[in-house]
Amino acid sequence: MFTGIIQALGTMSRLVRQGEEGLLSIATDLPLDDVRIGDSIAVNGVCLTVTAKGSRAFTADVSAETLERTNLGSLHPGAFVNLEKSLRLQDFLGGHLVLGHVDGLGRILEKTARAKSVLFVFEVPAGLSKYIVEKGSVAVDGISLTVNRCVRNRFHVNMIPHTTQETSLGYKRVSDPVNIETDIIGKYVERLLQHRGDNGPGVDWKLLSETGFLR
Repeated sequence: MFTGIIQALGTMSRLVRQGEEGLLSIATDLPLDDVRIGDSIAVNGVCLTVTAKGSRAFTADVSAETLERTNLGSLHPGAFVNLEKSLRLQDFLGGHLVLGHVDGLGRILEKTARAKSVLFVFEVPAGLSKYIVEKGSVAVDGISLTVNRCVRNRFHVNMIPHTTQETSLGYKRVSDPVNIETDIIGKYVERLLQHRGDNGPGVDWKLLSETGFLR
């Protein structure tokens, strides 16, 4: 579990392909003293398990599913990546609940400087757009962002200077791919509203109305 508040930038040292899978090495100044082998670190919003580490680097296995669904497989040596250690129970939740399970790839359609901020327009696959709502949260390359506006399968974000300076999005260009994780709440609500076959109807509009959730 993560918050979408990036703790440090790293750089991709290498990705060694092992058949359909890979071994990813990341160099970083992120303090790793409290990271143990087997702990999780989000890399561009992808939850990865640390398999080896040094004082300023760590290595993680990357599955075929991850390479296919995220932008990790397209990174080149020296590319910046966003890093966040997994959330501890006593930590401050500064962003929103991020699982590190990327839903799919989006891309940057526009990147426009406005005063000190930068306006980004992202395009996502049509199947993901229903989970992205105005003033809701979305994780882009692991960064917790607030959606300003939605238009079909596109959404707009106004990024403050701190975010552009401290994350990889400041270095991204138009057409670059980005990892998208939508808010988990919407997906659970959708699932609960669906019928569950032999297990009964589950939650539906009728039940919500009868129990006072809808008026």
